[in-house]
Amino acid sequence: MIQDHPPLTVLLAAPRGFCAGVERAIQAVEDALERTGKPVYVRHEIVHNNRVVDDLKRKGAIFVDDIAQIPDGAVAIFSAHGVSRAVEREAAGRGLSVLDATCPLVRRVHLEGQRHARSGREVIVIGHRGHVEIEGTTGQIDGTVHVIESVAEALTVPVLNPERIAYITQTTLSVDDTREIIAALKARFPAIQGPDVKTICYATQNRQMAVRVIARRAERIIVCGARNSSNTNRLCEVALNEGRQALLMQDPKDLTLAFIDGAAVIGLTAGASAPEDLVQEALARLAQWRRLTVEEVSVTREDAQFAPVDLSRLVSQLANAS
Repeated sequence: MIQDHPPLTVLLAAPRGFCAGVERAIQAVEDALERTGKPVYVRHEIVHNNRVVDDLKRKGAIFVDDIAQIPDGAVAIFSAHGVSRAVEREAAGRGLSVLDATCPLVRRVHLEGQRHARSGREVIVIGHRGHVEIEGTTGQIDGTVHVIESVAEALTVPVLNPERIAYITQTTLSVDDTREIIAALKARFPAIQGPDVKTICYATQNRQMAVRVIARRAERIIVCGARNSSNTNRLCEVALNEGRQALLMQDPKDLTLAFIDGAAVIGLTAGASAPEDLVQEALARLAQWRRLTVEEVSVTREDAQFAPVDLSRLVSQLANAS
């Protein structure tokens, strides 16, 4: 019974959940489904969250891993993570009607890397090998590109000319870990050029900062989001680095009574691709076991907005082709 257990204070991190880039990408798929009148295929998960993807599937979107799986004449949408030039060329060669929902902040990283490559610099990309964003970023840059994940790799990555190198970063990294890697690169290559951690997206940085703040009071921290979401996993790492046990909650059943046993104050947040519904379901589950006091802890206000993905040209092309 709830009355048999002590009350529980929940520190609700703000900001949390969807960022502007995620909202823009989801809206692009919904708009395409509504306005094109054609089958809509999305290359890769539009954002890394099963609940979001499943909702779009119910609305009619079809998710594929490869452009080759998209039939001729269909609408193809590139996810918020971005794609390589090879994928862009393949889509163009297939005559697909393409809608590019790449996050503007990911696109900024592409442009930064391309600028350095045009200047004759080798580009070091700090990020996670195999992550779809890294695959897209490295595939957008001509010339020599190295991917590193750690300080150890920063100290050993082979370069042709230490005077002509630059670095860029994945947008969803741990700010603290990335600073350490950058410091190692700068110590080894004094002439290296790069943006510090400025290309780690604002939403990633804000959500990590919020976790640090609530960790000062919270004994344990729940992070809502998907297990394949980089920014969600980084929030768990931040909590652990602050000495707090962290639980990644992909589904409400992941949250157990044992996790909050003995705790008087816990923190609750969500990755940038996690819907607010998941946060509310976490609160509802906690309320089954304990009497809750919910306190929102705001560290900054996010007012960034991105222009919607423009469908007008795509809709016109489809109309002319029919």
